[in-house]
Amino acid sequence: MNSTFRKLDRPSTVLSDAKVISSLLPPADAYVFDIDGTLLNSRDLVHWNAFRRGMIEAYGVDATIEGIPCHGMTDISILRAALTRAGIENGEFEARLPRAIEVLCREVEQNKEQFRPQICPGVKDLLAALDGAGRLLGVASGNLESVGWQKISAAGLREFFSFGSFSDRSENRAGIFRNAKTEAERRLGGRASVCFIGDTPADVEAAKEVGAPVVAVATGIFSADQLTACGPNVSINQCSELLSR
Repeated sequence: MNSTFRKLDRPSTVLSDAKVISSLLPPADAYVFDIDGTLLNSRDLVHWNAFRRGMIEAYGVDATIEGIPCHGMTDISILRAALTRAGIENGEFEARLPRAIEVLCREVEQNKEQFRPQICPGVKDLLAALDGAGRLLGVASGNLESVGWQKISAAGLREFFSFGSFSDRSENRAGIFRNAKTEAERRLGGRASVCFIGDTPADVEAAKEVGAPVVAVATGIFSADQLTACGPNVSINQCSELLSR
């Protein structure tokens, strides 16, 4: 797996108002969350600016990701789309990609104090409830690994997660989900059940492709109706709906 992090030790969390997991949530041994639009929304330009710097230093192209439909895409596919638009051929893209990734990750690391993540409604209580119930928690994100963990750490959520799967190993979202499912099964046994939570049609399709249940949550740019049309197991407006009192 991409991630070599271990879950951080912390005191047990006591939930306010005796919040417990709702029966809406499909039962599973492990729950794997997307990051952007699911766990949090970034109210800053750290990642956006890092893409630009990566394209300048690796390809000599002063381009941005403005206008690229990033939601549901991976960092690699976003770079590919922006640079194709700027006239970079596929061979050149692949040859210089390692340098672009290096620069992008460096820029995020150097500017991490500027992250302004907004945690999506109900997320922290849901993570605490699942953790308290002994479920394995992970992330599956189109972010590069170091970028994804920086966002999660900035939001104060790192302590909840034991593993992650990112676009460093797969440009395809289904591949990212498959790697996450494989890691959960490695940790818990081959018969372990895994449920994904995401905010885009791409998350729903990826979960279906790997044969896992999926909860679609409308805290990104897609509405609950748009997500419901994709056929998830459950479609909700926000994660607080997965908790009951």
